[in-house]
Amino acid sequence: MRREGDTKQKLLRTATELMWENSYGSISVDDICERAGVNKGSFYYAFKTKSDLAVAACEEHASKKRPIMDRIFSSQDPPLVRLAHYCEQTVNDQLEKYQSFGRVLGCPFASVGCELSTQDEAIRQKTEQVAERVVRYLTGAIRDAAEEGSIKTDDPAQLAKEAYCFVVGILMQAKIQNNPEMLERLKPGLARILGTPLEVAQPA
Repeated sequence: MRREGDTKQKLLRTATELMWENSYGSISVDDICERAGVNKGSFYYAFKTKSDLAVAACEEHASKKRPIMDRIFSSQDPPLVRLAHYCEQTVNDQLEKYQSFGRVLGCPFASVGCELSTQDEAIRQKTEQVAERVVRYLTGAIRDAAEEGSIKTDDPAQLAKEAYCFVVGILMQAKIQNNPEMLERLKPGLARILGTPLEVAQPA
């Protein structure tokens, strides 16, 4: 049983890495199996299709990020500090990947969602669900900021969606241009959307 679990985890980890580093369409089941060190029979025992693996990999990656997001958006911190930490974490994640691969990789969920939203409904739904979770974190911070008067909005949820779209857009443009300097625009740009400075972060 443990061996089956180990095989599944290898496949999930490898699929996430390959989809992020390349694209869903450019990798095959053979590519995934070779990099994971798993035979094809074991792949199809764990997952019926490559699409099923991609959906599970998105969920797995999002689940691993959840403790980080919970820490960043802890109610123990002021709401503007949470938002600033979110920007900083997002940029740091991208810069780490850039240093490893020499390319800006952007958001894995947005990349896969854009690539397959018109072709694979299961993947479209999963990437949408992951995005909605991030928006909920942002909504909570923006709502708290509105209550304390540091952000002016009558609709925190809508402003959170606009903020998230901006973040994804910056990541996509940085990826298209392969330009990590684009990431420097994330925090000041988000501050303009929110109508308040975000230069209040303390070490996360």
